[in-house]
This record gives sequence, C-alpha cells and structure tokens, in this order.
Amino acid sequence: MIRINLLGQTRPRAARRRGPMMDTGAVTPLVFVGAGAALGVLALFLLYLSWQKQLNEENTRIKQLQAQKADLEQVKQQVDTFEAQKKILTQRVATIEQLQRDRTGAQELLDEIASTVSRTENLWLITMTRKGNNLSMEGAAASVNSVANFITALKRSGYFQKVEIKETKQDDKSTGIQTFVFQMTAEISPPQLGPIRPQQPKAVGTPAAPATPAKKG
Repeated sequence: MIRINLLGQTRPRAARRRGPMMDTGAVTPLVFVGAGAALGVLALFLLYLSWQKQLNEENTRIKQLQAQKADLEQVKQQVDTFEAQKKILTQRVATIEQLQRDRTGAQELLDEIASTVSRTENLWLITMTRKGNNLSMEGAAASVNSVANFITALKRSGYFQKVEIKETKQDDKSTGIQTFVFQMTAEISPPQLGPIRPQQPKAVGTPAAPATPAKKG
C-alpha cells in the first residue's frame, strides 16, 4: 500500500541498534601481557642463540685440543724411542770405554806389579786375579817382613789404594826352608796424568865481544 504524507514533515528515521561496546580497560592488560610474552620469547631465543654459539666454539676448541693431544702423543712416542736408543748407545759407549781402559791398563798393571815384586826381596807371587778395579793376589815370602815391605811398596807406588792383607801363615808343606804364604787385596787407582806443559826454550845469550888487546904504552 502506498502512503502519502500530507503534512510535509519529515518522517523520523528509526534509530539503529548498536552492538555491545568493548571495554577499553580490559583490552589494555591483554596487550601488555602479549607484548611481555613476545619479549620473553625473543629474549629466550637470543639466549639460546648465544648458548648455541658458545657450545659450537667449545666443540671447536675441544676438537683442536684433541688434535694437539694426538700430535703430542706422537712426539712423546718419538722422544721415548730416542731416549731408549740413547740409553742403549750410552751403555755401548761405556762398555767400549771400559774395555779400552782395561786393555790399555793391563800392561801398565803388570809392569807396576812386576816392578814392585822385583824391589821386594825374598817374595814372589803365585796367582793374581783382577775383577774390575779390585785385585786379588796370592804369594809366598821368606819372612813376614818381606810381606810388609811388599804392602808398603804397593801403597807408595801411587797405583794402588786400600791394600789389605787377608791372611798370612807359615807354609807347612815347605820342608827345610821357612816360607810364609799370604793373601791380599788392593784397589787399582792409577794416578791421573796432568796436562803436559810445553818446555820453555832456553835463553841463548849473546856472544861475548872479543877482548881488545891492551895498547902498549
């Protein structure tokens, strides 16, 4: 049906219905909570990245230290091998030097013993045994004084030290001649030779001038 407004007045419009309005006071805390949660997540993420970086650096450092340890173990094995070889060579050199000293000193020892025995009257040696620097001797003499003189000569030679008599007794097997048998030990200690000093050349004097004959007055 068509309606006509004869009064010429504008018809009031019907008021629109408004929906329920949101409370701004309740929205603000939610915003802060969300922002705080976002910042917390960001902080945790940054902390995680920092820890992950430190962990990677430590792992790299551990690998480097392990590599250095492996290198040092190889060097240690080489050093141990060299030390073992050095020890063997040192023992060989010491043995060779000892054999050389024994070989060169044997003739000197025999000469010294022979010279000492020859200077002692009525005494002779029966056996002589050397073990390193220790010398064992057995002999016989016509008297105890001859044995004492032999010991004194050994000490004065400077080639022996710690000369000790082990046993001295009269030989019961010897008939007609009184004989004493003895056993003694001595430590070989050859004197150390000092450096040879060069001889100073003798000063040669200037020849004397011939005497001039005296003039006759």
